[in-house]
Amino acid sequence: MSAVNPIQALCKLLQEERERLARLWAKRLRAETYDVEVPGRDLRAPLRRLLDELARLLRDRPDDAVRLWPEVVRPHGAYRYSQNFDPEDLTREFKSLEEVMLHVYGRRNGGYIEPEVAELMAELVWEADAAAQASYARILKTEEVRFREAAVMESVLNQVDVGILLAEVDGTVSFATPPVSRLMGVPMRAVIGARAANTINPVLTQVNARHLTGEPFKLADMPFLRALKEKGPVRGVMMVVERPGGDSATLELSATPVWEEEGELAGAIQTFTDRTEAVNKTKALQSAHGELRRLQGRLLQRTRQQALGQLASGAAHALNNFLNVLRLRITLLQREFKPEHLDALDKTVQQIGELVARLQEFNIQRTQEQPTDVPVDQTVREALELARGELEQREHPVYVDLDLAGPGNVHADAGFFRELVVNLLLVARDRMEAGGRLHVSTRADGLSWLTLRIEDEGTPYSGEELARLFDPLRRDAGAPQLSLFLAVARAQVERWGGELTAEVPASGAGAAFVVRLPRAHNGTVAASQRAESQRAEVMRPVGPRRFQQTRSVLVVDDDLDNARMMAEVLGEEGYEVQVAHSPAVALGMWDRRRYDAALLDAVMPEMSGWELARELRKKTPQALLAIVTGMDVRGQNRSNLALVDAVFRKPIDVGALDDFLAQAEPGGPENGATGSGAPPPA
Repeated sequence: MSAVNPIQALCKLLQEERERLARLWAKRLRAETYDVEVPGRDLRAPLRRLLDELARLLRDRPDDAVRLWPEVVRPHGAYRYSQNFDPEDLTREFKSLEEVMLHVYGRRNGGYIEPEVAELMAELVWEADAAAQASYARILKTEEVRFREAAVMESVLNQVDVGILLAEVDGTVSFATPPVSRLMGVPMRAVIGARAANTINPVLTQVNARHLTGEPFKLADMPFLRALKEKGPVRGVMMVVERPGGDSATLELSATPVWEEEGELAGAIQTFTDRTEAVNKTKALQSAHGELRRLQGRLLQRTRQQALGQLASGAAHALNNFLNVLRLRITLLQREFKPEHLDALDKTVQQIGELVARLQEFNIQRTQEQPTDVPVDQTVREALELARGELEQREHPVYVDLDLAGPGNVHADAGFFRELVVNLLLVARDRMEAGGRLHVSTRADGLSWLTLRIEDEGTPYSGEELARLFDPLRRDAGAPQLSLFLAVARAQVERWGGELTAEVPASGAGAAFVVRLPRAHNGTVAASQRAESQRAEVMRPVGPRRFQQTRSVLVVDDDLDNARMMAEVLGEEGYEVQVAHSPAVALGMWDRRRYDAALLDAVMPEMSGWELARELRKKTPQALLAIVTGMDVRGQNRSNLALVDAVFRKPIDVGALDDFLAQAEPGGPENGATGSGAPPPA
């Protein structure tokens, strides 16, 4: 007797006995789940659909039927949850299916059931039960989470420092959290329950509300009223209030309209955030900045480029450490709250990080030019970002009007060209002690040339001054340093085949520096692409990769906030993380236990991250090692870069870090260092 094909046998049973199977299954299920109030028709309909899908899989995909069947059954668990089934009811349901199929098959086959057929039925039934139970559990967990979230949100709204106020369409304040009362210094009953004109107006008078400029804060300035009127969000409105205790507080107010599902305006939500400490720190920073500017004036032995480079390097390192903590905190908040509330913060961090990268690139010591095709408009924008603080953060600020016409590229050194534009902007600024506006424009000059023009509103140069402006041997007061710089800049531009001149505009007001350069028509690689590749945040080795699954990670950083936040974020990703606050402690921990990976801060007092990587590589050649730094690593030699598998720039992209730690690629040696696969310097 030939062996029966269980797939074909079961498929034939389902096709020929579909209605009987569905009827008997529903009958037995009703007996098993008598307390579930589901009409008979609604009870049988999903059973019939499941039998049809199983028959289709056995007929069309016989080799994959067992694997695909659970995916078909998975939505059934969620559906039964909506019908108030218990998990035990799901198990009874699929157990009943097995009993019914065995019963009907046995009757058709003279009471005999082949072992292969019985085994296939059992496997399909229990795979289906597992899939339905998983779907049911996911829905149940989601409901539990929603309940907990509602309870937590109620508690959070009463405990967080941010006050929340809800206003109706007519301006009536219908709800406010306790922090609103605390921040404003008035009882809740003074805010809630009537039109804004009757509640908010007296409160503003009572607390002597005013703008940062000292002007009275009026009811019409309230963001929620503006949001209702303009039907759009209102952000960053600052208000100073005097609390009953006599202290002043600076509050930041923001509001956004709330819409019904039909598109009707339902009201507005306004937040109150205490920015008193931030404002005080800003004042202190402004004072410190003024002192710093006075100290800068004493650096007579340094050129302007050297001073700016020194400041940029130190500021970039410190700023990147703070940015890293901020970004890690944002990552945690995105997992705990709704991400859309924090996307703007994360985007700001990314933009600041890009600016820091340009600051560090500006400070790179260049011994020789590296000409490439440089996009003029992009370089002007980057130079403006670098100089914006020097232009606008002073008693009499200077603002820039851009008029960029996209003239194309020039063949020059990208870094030197950016520095040239920065310094021309600063020279023009120094000519406007009372502040004003700079007009920066770019134009194509025929097919072969382009022109960059920086025009100021300072005192016009006389004919004699224009004639001697680029003479480094001038002896009148203040002239030598400026003329020497302009002479060097002119020589630089001439090496690129162009010319640098100064002139008085046709209007007779101010002065203009004009850079005229030949256009690049057949450049090999755009400077923007090269700069982007050089500033890649994560550098991977090109040599063989080790085969491992990273689980345990050691974070070494002398900055406590950075180390703790890094450990917390990686812990949320499922890694086992420990922290060492010095290289000595890290080496001791490594001797007691070998870790799969280590993230090392580049700059530490006792030992640099590169030196620590060398020691760890000796102890465990197969470990994943990465440098985490806020500094530019292009000054590192290749022997140092060869010690590590990757370099991450702060602020860290957590997704890229997780991809790095989770790598597990076969084919690599298990105990070989990556010296031959050093990442290129960025």
